[in-house]
Order: sequence, then C-alpha cells, then structure tokens
Amino acid sequence: MKRAEADAALTLYGPIASARQGFVLAQVGQSLDGRVATPSGDARDISGPDGLAHLHRCRALVDAVIVGIGTVQNDNPRLSVREVKGPSPTRVVIDCRGELTGNEGLFHDGGAPVIVVQGHDAPDAMHGAAVIKLTRGPAGLDPHHILEHLAKRGLTRILVEGGARTIARFIDANLVDRLHVAISPLIIGSGPCGISLPPIAELCNAHRPTADIYALGSDVLFDCRLKTEKPSVMRNSQDIRMADDTDAALYASV
Repeated sequence: MKRAEADAALTLYGPIASARQGFVLAQVGQSLDGRVATPSGDARDISGPDGLAHLHRCRALVDAVIVGIGTVQNDNPRLSVREVKGPSPTRVVIDCRGELTGNEGLFHDGGAPVIVVQGHDAPDAMHGAAVIKLTRGPAGLDPHHILEHLAKRGLTRILVEGGARTIARFIDANLVDRLHVAISPLIIGSGPCGISLPPIAELCNAHRPTADIYALGSDVLFDCRLKTEKPSVMRNSQDIRMADDTDAALYASV
C-alpha cells in the first residue's frame, strides 16, 4: 500500500479502531439521487465493490452492528465480514414489538451471535437468540437505553447500519459520532432514502457536519463528524484502495 493510501486509511478507520469509551458509527450506501433501494425493495448492488468492502471493514472494526426489523425482513442480511479480513461483529436487531418469526436467516446461518432488542411488552421470543427487554415509550425504544445495555455486555463500538428510521433515531438522539455516506454512481429515480429525520422548515436547521471526502474507487465516501458543532467543511478528496490487503488487522492496534 502506498504511504498516501495508508495515511488516508488511518485517518478514516483509526477513530473507530482506537475508540475506548464508546463509539457509534452510522453507515449509508446510496445512489447519486439519495436512494437506497428501488420502490419494490431491491437494494442489491446499490454500493459498488469498493463501497461494499468499506462497509465490511467497518463491521470488522466494531463490536456490534445494529439494524431494525425492516432491514432483516426486507434484505435478509448476514451482517458478516466477507470482503475483508477481520472478525464479524455481534448482530443486534431492534424488534420493538416482537415481530420476528425465528425463521430469518441470521438465526440459522452459524454466524456471529445475535441479540434481539424488544419492548417490555413484546411476546417472548421463540428464535433462541439472546434477548434484551427494554421499556417501550410512545416513541418506541430509547436509543440511549439500547447502547447502555449493549455496553454492559462489553459492546461499545457500534455500527448502526439500517434502516432509515433506525439510523435517524440514533442521529436525532445525538448519539452518532461519525456518519459514513457512500455514494455510488447510480441513478434510481425513486425509492426509499437512507436517512429519514423529522422534517424541518428551514435549511438553517439542517445538520451541517464537517466532512472528509474519500475516493474509494467505485464509490465516493463522505465521513461526517456529527458530534462536532462546526460550520460545514468539505476537505480535499483522498484515495483509499479497498483491496483485501488493507484489512482490518492493520488498524486493530491503533
């Protein structure tokens, strides 16, 4: 790996790998027009091969990956690390009302452990995974409580991967340290977006995070600092090669 590529990779992945007091990363892979799937729900190949490798590298650097029930029902994801070297994270599914059937693929694929987070009034789970029961309020489960209970299990570096409402809940609660938006040169024209925050009336109320831009190869990545309240800054693009030789082990000792 060239020195410039190594420096860019360290800048991008170092904060995740070196976090010791808890770190929340949210990741969205989308098209040029901000879509993450077609109207029928087809999300396959939204990200190019380098965007996918980036996502898998992020998974390898965290303790747990969080998704909502809609992601599991629509995409049947494995949430594993396949494109890079590194450990697969614990898989956490937010199933507030206990809607999972136990037939979903991640309960039977022999992969990393699965934790299901449910509301206190959800029916008892029948799928054999570990279950965390939390008080369910009018707005559902509190993201703060989810992170607190995961931390009790030693899971402090967290990747929130989807869907749009799940990511939005963590952003709206000011819990996301970094937001990665990987954009693929693809125009879908319609379909769901990757982040669904409450509406605002004026642009002055929009999030304007400081962002670094990385050319991954097939995709362009925006690395946004959500917990830093500074004017928006778009820095010069940096190149990172997403081949397997830049595996997660390189950053594990950061």
